Amino acid sequence: MHILVPVKRVVDYNVKIRVKSDGSGVDSTGLKMSINPFDEVALEQAIRLRDKGLATKVTVVSCGPVVCQDVLRTGLAMGADAAILIDPADATLDPLNVARLLKAVVVREHATLVLCGKQAIDDDLGATGPMLAALLDWPQAISVNRLTLEAGILEISCDGDRGMEQWKVPLPAVLTVDLRLCDARSITLPNMMKAKKAGITTIPAAELAVLPTAHAQLVSAVEPPARPAGVRVADVAALIEQIKRLPLLNA
Repeated sequence: MHILVPVKRVVDYNVKIRVKSDGSGVDSTGLKMSINPFDEVALEQAIRLRDKGLATKVTVVSCGPVVCQDVLRTGLAMGADAAILIDPADATLDPLNVARLLKAVVVREHATLVLCGKQAIDDDLGATGPMLAALLDWPQAISVNRLTLEAGILEISCDGDRGMEQWKVPLPAVLTVDLRLCDARSITLPNMMKAKKAGITTIPAAELAVLPTAHAQLVSAVEPPARPAGVRVADVAALIEQIKRLPLLNA
């Protein structure tokens, strides 16, 4: 079984986001970038399946400019067997375009399981995984927090409308995972040094017979409104009076 793990390069979750002065997006100049944490968990799970002998190969793939090689090398240092960078040139990487590019790679690599994060921490859309499953016409499960594989059947636990749900999903499949699934391993210095020398396959989007066209456009980005300062009250009665003065209750 070949497992494909899409990973996205995002601003590190410990860094405070800055919006560009012209509102055209987030200013990432000089900011620390890293693998989307949800994707990192997906990669850890894929490596564990391989190490148990349930998979033969784990490939990390990312879409973006050359600079995205850094997250791919992190994936290789964690234990991935191969890395692929999809070069979209000047194309807009909205979720549908990324899903179409990933579908082409899944078919090209003969992958039978796609594990990815349930969402990216920069846009929180959570759309790429379900779109990829739809394009492949594969079964899917989102927000997976437990996973076992036996006799070609995935037994999973995931969030559902009625609470925690247990499902059996046949392969091939697309699963998006959340942070409860497992803890990503720490990377050792020797593995990082080895990953720096590893080869990364670059595939132009045109070679995948996919010509991405923009389906969405960022209109503007603004800072969130400043949060008002908290108010300390003396007792419960004062708290109730404070709540009664909230604008929502007086609309």
